Amino acid sequence: MSDPRPVDPPQDDALKARLEAWLNQKNQTLLEEVMATWQNALGHFHPDEVLLGQVREATSGAAPLPVPAGEGDQELGGTLDLLEGATSQSDLLRRLLEAMSTQAERSALFILKQGLASLYAHRGFEADVPRKGGAVVPPAELEALIHGVGWNIRRKGPAYSALIGAISAFEATDMAIFPLRHKKKAVALILIDSGLRQKLDHPERARALVLIASALLAALAAGKEEEARPHPAPEPQPSAPTQMVPEPIEPAPAAELDAKTRAGAERLARVLVGDVELYFPEKVARARAHGNLYGLLRDELERSRATFVERFGEDVEIRHRIFTTTTIHQLCDGDASKLGSAPWA
Repeated sequence: MSDPRPVDPPQDDALKARLEAWLNQKNQTLLEEVMATWQNALGHFHPDEVLLGQVREATSGAAPLPVPAGEGDQELGGTLDLLEGATSQSDLLRRLLEAMSTQAERSALFILKQGLASLYAHRGFEADVPRKGGAVVPPAELEALIHGVGWNIRRKGPAYSALIGAISAFEATDMAIFPLRHKKKAVALILIDSGLRQKLDHPERARALVLIASALLAALAAGKEEEARPHPAPEPQPSAPTQMVPEPIEPAPAAELDAKTRAGAERLARVLVGDVELYFPEKVARARAHGNLYGLLRDELERSRATFVERFGEDVEIRHRIFTTTTIHQLCDGDASKLGSAPWA
């Protein structure tokens, strides 16, 4: 008797593929049946009267367990204290982001400038720096929110994808975007999401914090305007004639920084400017050759300067120009004309 014919290898592979497909289909069907049975059983998962009677009898003489009162109020009070302690607009933005980190797994703040949203800072994400540089061009639904159509965005879509893409490749299942407004104009966007969790715990509380921050922002701006407003000079009072001629009043010289503060400011400026040169060498080289560094790297320079000002204050930079001088020295070969039309130069 002759040996049976060997199975043709291509036929063998095709047969194995059919068997695997059939097994996968059956496994999926079985899994769906198990899940359906489990879901149906949950609907009947209730304690019977006998068990309830035993529970009532066992607890009838026991004192009720104390329930901590006011925990939610205390937490909210702490975040309100955090916001109310802000001494400047930049300080308020930092405190708002800290407050948001208590309400959501991940949070980020974007500054709106010239129609673009630039990442300012973030909390809870998997990296300390954004994955992508540059500003975000708002899609239509985000543009509508910026211009006052609606109070927030609570559905995932182009707006969330555009903002989250500047920070992380992972999109959460639940999110919210709120505008921070000043004089009915959106000046920043606050993004929060649930991270690895399914839902945001306190989206309405987060919205309330943004509204409070908007009111505090207006108060800080009003105080700053009041300080800058010139006060009328007092009317001269009649006095006895005098032969004395008053000396001309010289403007007070700018206060010098102490050595430790100046060293720290110069160190931070070198790091920030060095990062720009490290990550954008082609644009820096083009600016050195043809000028207009600010036009080529506006977003990056503004973000770096904002970090410097947040650490040492706007007054320090205005009086001593540490960040500006470092930028011109490191990126423009010491030629200020190559910086271009920077508003703070």
